[in-house]
Amino acid sequence: MSNNACTSYELSRRQLLMRSVAGMGVLGAAGPGGLGAVLASSAADAPHPLAPKAPHFAPRAKRVIFFFMTGGASHIDSFDPKPRLQANDGKTIGRRKRKLMASPWEAKPRGQSGIATTDLFPHLAGMTDDMCFLRSLHGDKGDHFEATLHMHTGSKGEAKPGIGAWVSYGLGTDNTNLPAHVVFAEDKPYAGSQAWSSNFLPAYHQGTRVVPGEEPIPHLRPSGDRPAALQRKELEMLRRMNERHMSGRPQQSELAARNLAFNTAYSMQNLAPDLFDLSGERDHTLGMYGVERGDNESFGWQCLMARRMAEQGVRFIELIDTGSSGNWDAHGNIKGHERLAKKVDQPIAGLMQDLKQRGMLDDTLIVWCTEFGRTPHATGTGRGHHNDVFTCWLAGGGVKGGHVHGASD
Repeated sequence: MSNNACTSYELSRRQLLMRSVAGMGVLGAAGPGGLGAVLASSAADAPHPLAPKAPHFAPRAKRVIFFFMTGGASHIDSFDPKPRLQANDGKTIGRRKRKLMASPWEAKPRGQSGIATTDLFPHLAGMTDDMCFLRSLHGDKGDHFEATLHMHTGSKGEAKPGIGAWVSYGLGTDNTNLPAHVVFAEDKPYAGSQAWSSNFLPAYHQGTRVVPGEEPIPHLRPSGDRPAALQRKELEMLRRMNERHMSGRPQQSELAARNLAFNTAYSMQNLAPDLFDLSGERDHTLGMYGVERGDNESFGWQCLMARRMAEQGVRFIELIDTGSSGNWDAHGNIKGHERLAKKVDQPIAGLMQDLKQRGMLDDTLIVWCTEFGRTPHATGTGRGHHNDVFTCWLAGGGVKGGHVHGASD
């Protein structure tokens, strides 16, 4: 084997090991705390790569909670209802004689703002005065994979850093003992983990995936047959080996990310049990989210955990409701939206109410979006992809509530 071939093999192996660490759910995160400092850089005065950074001007928002509805949620059946569509149900339009289909959900004005939304999201309808609806979004891509990347990265289908990675890169985090960028995803969306990748940014900005269930962040629990003193010695040995390896490879950001992953994993061994323990939450609070005692899987549980992480200084938290199947891609039956809306409606509204009561909504930016909307004409009893115009909404973080920006015809 030639020297070049050997080098190629070594790089591939290193990348494989890196992806294995990322799969453990600890790669995209932050830094040394407590005994985790044994893996920090030997330069005691070196700044932490995820330390908070001053923005260009004083912001209203300190953190982001980003909801992504996979598959293309229908704007005309939710937050951009069309009275003329209701009136023209069954009529055909255009040269292809496509048949218009009215929404099965009634629309009515909400709150003091009088903004019309449908009954598809009854709990969120009660929060209309806190929401700003963007009714003129346009996407360049009508394919799920490309549109998902477009919404997350701003690219037209190629892989680029995700929005959470950019926020982590630009602002750092308020708690280096926890990940700066967290993604709740029971199943991966179209484009998979590329949606929260750091790409060409340093690898420690990529998202840490949390999977609902008994072990939300895998491999954090220390082995019962390894006492703390032994683990500390092992980490010290790893630190020396990694520093020696990094000394001749200063441009390999994956190596620094791997060190930070070990740091954060060690810190979270102590922090995670308390972070994920909801026993101290009041019944009233759990009820707001629709969470029952012992629940560690529902979307309500994920929203409540998002609030707890926001309180602890996590900068960017994304919640992805479904994966690349069984989602909002309603070609065959638009009424399937009802099941999906019921899953997320109360939890998101409950999160907004909870943040509001705690005085956190003013400095937390809530973003709700999807990759594109759905057509006003029918595809059987469903709707097709519609990237020409669709709706997302914002709340909190200085956003003007009870407001509509833009319009679709």
